[in-house]
Amino acid sequence: MKELSLFDTEMDMNAPLASRVRPSDLDHFVGQSHLVGEGKFLREMIDNDQISSMIFWGPPGVGKTTLAEIIAKKTSSKFITFSAVMNGIKEIRKIMNEAEENRQLGERTIVFIDEIHRFNKAQQDAFLPYVEKGSIILIGATTENPSFEVNSALLSRTRVFLLNQLTEEAIIELLKKVLKSDKAFPNLDISIEDKLLRQITIYSNGDARTAINTLEMLVINSERVNQQVTVTVDLMNELMDKKVGYYDKDGEEHYNIISALHKSMRNSDVDSAIYWLARMIDGGEDPIYIARRLLRFASEDVGLADNNALNLAVNTFQSCRYMGLPECDVHLTQCVIYLSVAPKSNATYKARLAVQKDIKQTIDEPVPLHLRNAASKLMKEVGYGKGYQIAHSYEDKLTTMPTRPENIASHVYYKPTEEGNEHKLKQRLDYIKSWKNSHKD
Repeated sequence: MKELSLFDTEMDMNAPLASRVRPSDLDHFVGQSHLVGEGKFLREMIDNDQISSMIFWGPPGVGKTTLAEIIAKKTSSKFITFSAVMNGIKEIRKIMNEAEENRQLGERTIVFIDEIHRFNKAQQDAFLPYVEKGSIILIGATTENPSFEVNSALLSRTRVFLLNQLTEEAIIELLKKVLKSDKAFPNLDISIEDKLLRQITIYSNGDARTAINTLEMLVINSERVNQQVTVTVDLMNELMDKKVGYYDKDGEEHYNIISALHKSMRNSDVDSAIYWLARMIDGGEDPIYIARRLLRFASEDVGLADNNALNLAVNTFQSCRYMGLPECDVHLTQCVIYLSVAPKSNATYKARLAVQKDIKQTIDEPVPLHLRNAASKLMKEVGYGKGYQIAHSYEDKLTTMPTRPENIASHVYYKPTEEGNEHKLKQRLDYIKSWKNSHKD
């Protein structure tokens, strides 16, 4: 547990730049105008001092902690931060009891839990009674979907606010404010071109903290002449060789991007599919996982419209197993391109769903006797195999012999489309059905 002194006026120049220039009010806060713009709901709550327990949900570096501190200062509340690693249940309850005593004396306590998704169920439950009776105002911050990471009881007693990734324009605006701030680089004259600020913005990938830390790193490593600092392109390229990617392969973004890949391929948007694949590869995703999803897609969304789709997906899977990254990245890309442009049919997938429904809703009838093998004399005597018609023995290689339980004999599961190779399958299937109808008697 850490209690912050929000109202100290001294500035620690040894603190990281991001901490020194953190805004203390909403007028200097950059981004999230849908929440804190004039007349917006959260802004009204803060301005009218009517805040309640809430959770800020959004990617890293979008202002979750800063907003919590602004709220504490605006409402003149005691501000306490908790860490899932450092604080056990016993300590949590001790601090909560103190907060209840302070509430009775008229002092309000805001408890800020950064990365609340890292708190286990018992830790989260420890806060619940104090939130319920108003001992504290809880503000949680998380990069993960609170629907899955926050206990339902605690979630139902908080209001969730979604913070968006900062735009390029917002981060450039922020960096320019930092350069003008007396708290940033006092006594230094910083010269940096707008195109370099934009490069920092792209490098930071919507994370304000990363952008500010990058700016600080560039200033510190630039040559200084009589308090004049000029950030050069060469230094920028030397220190920033790889963009910071926002991809958590164990978190929600993992599922969001694989969903985007699937839906782009399904919509035959080949360039979009390549983009989402690259995001996964560059984010460190397991290539076997990606290949497995492509295997599924090949049957679920392409199916028999293109018989080669599954073959290529299998070969891609094997390539990923044998080679791994970085070599198999081109194999994955090749497969994604092929699956994107291939004709689409989900008839196989729908057939599977349809038969599952039948199995759930009908009794499991025994296999008809004429379809069973008579492996013994007794089995033959009771009728196993009696009446079985071998299709190869007939001129058209077809018979009218029933091959399903009678109660579902008329149910149709596979309904081929006109796409790609499936058009030929549909023609063949139509011929088979027509032949059997004409030979019923």
